[in-house]
Amino acid sequence: MAKIKTAVIFGGTSREYALSLSSATDVIANIPKDKYEVICIGITRKGRWLYYPGDVEDIASGKWELNPDCTSAVLSPDPLHRGIIILENGEASVRKIDVIFPVLHGKAGADGTIQGLLDLSGIPYVGSGLLAAASCMDKSHTHMVMDDFNIKTAPWRLITQRELNDLDESCKKISAELGFPLIVKPANSGSDAGTGFADNYESLVSAVKVAFSNDNKVVVEKFIKGRKLEVSVFGYDSPIASEVGEITDKTHTYNPSNFNAVSGDDLTIPADLPDKICREIRDTAVNAFKALNCKGFARVDLFLTADGNILLNKIGVAPGLRINSVFPKLMGTLGMSYPALMHNLLDSAIENAERSY
Repeated sequence: MAKIKTAVIFGGTSREYALSLSSATDVIANIPKDKYEVICIGITRKGRWLYYPGDVEDIASGKWELNPDCTSAVLSPDPLHRGIIILENGEASVRKIDVIFPVLHGKAGADGTIQGLLDLSGIPYVGSGLLAAASCMDKSHTHMVMDDFNIKTAPWRLITQRELNDLDESCKKISAELGFPLIVKPANSGSDAGTGFADNYESLVSAVKVAFSNDNKVVVEKFIKGRKLEVSVFGYDSPIASEVGEITDKTHTYNPSNFNAVSGDDLTIPADLPDKICREIRDTAVNAFKALNCKGFARVDLFLTADGNILLNKIGVAPGLRINSVFPKLMGTLGMSYPALMHNLLDSAIENAERSY
C-alpha cells in the first residue's frame, strides 16, 4: 500500500519561529513512518520557502536552512498541481502531496494567512480554516463571538488605531467602566509580546502605547484572579475534550492573561476539581471551539474564579506540539500516545476534506 505523502511546514516569520522548529522536530520524528512519507518544507525568518531533505535533528537548532541540499520551493495555489513546486537548477518540478501539517505559530502561521493558501491548493490540511484561525488570533473577534454565544470572558474593551488621537479620553473611559487592575494586549499576537499590566491610569496609557507597537488594535481586559486551567479539544463534527489541567507551578511568574506555561511540566493533570466543575469546564471548551468553527485541534485556556465562574481566556488553534507541550500531554488523558495523536490528526484531516464541500 502506498504511503500517504505528508508535507510538514515549519518555521515562519513570526516571533514563534523557534517554537515552530521545536514542535516540528517532534512532529516529524513521531509521524508513523509505516503509513506516511514526510516531506519537509521550512520557511526562514525572512519568509523564504525551502524544501529540506536533511536530518530532523537539525531542525530544532536552526541548522536546517544551512543544509546545502535545500532548494527553493513553493506551495502551488493551483489545485491542478496539488503539491509543492520545487525549483532546482533552473527547472521546476511538482511534488504531489496528499495532506499538509502546518506546524506554524503566530502571525502568518496561525492567523488565517497560511490557511488561505492551503485552501487554494485544494490539499487537505491539519487544523482550523482561515476564518477560525483569524478569529482566534484576533482577541477582539474571539470576545465578540463568545459574547454572541453567551460564553463568559473577562469584561473587555477595544481601542482601535483611529482612537490614538484621543487616547487619553479612551483610557479614562475604559478605566471608569472596568476599574483596575487591567490586562492590555495587542489584539493580534501569538505570544505575550506587547502584553502589559495596568493598576492605575498612567500605567494603562503606557501599556496601551506598548501594545500598539505590536498591532493596530488593542484589547483591554479586566484582570481576572482565578485558577488557570487548560483543556485540549480534538475533532471536527463532534469534537471531544481532554481532562482538565491546571497551571500550578510556583517557580515561574506567569503572564496572567496568556498562560505561557514553559512546558507540560508546569501543568497538573488532572486539576484538583470536583467532577461537576470539570464537566462544565470541558463543555465550555468544546462550545467555544464549535462557536468559532475550529477544526482538528486546539488548546483552550480558561479561568475558574473563587466564586465558581468559568471564563474563557483564549483558544490556540496552533498550540505548541513538542512531546512535552500542554496540548499533547492533555491528549494523553484520552489514551492517545504522541505517535497516535500525529496519525489521528492527519487521518482526520483527510477524512474531513473528503466530505467537505
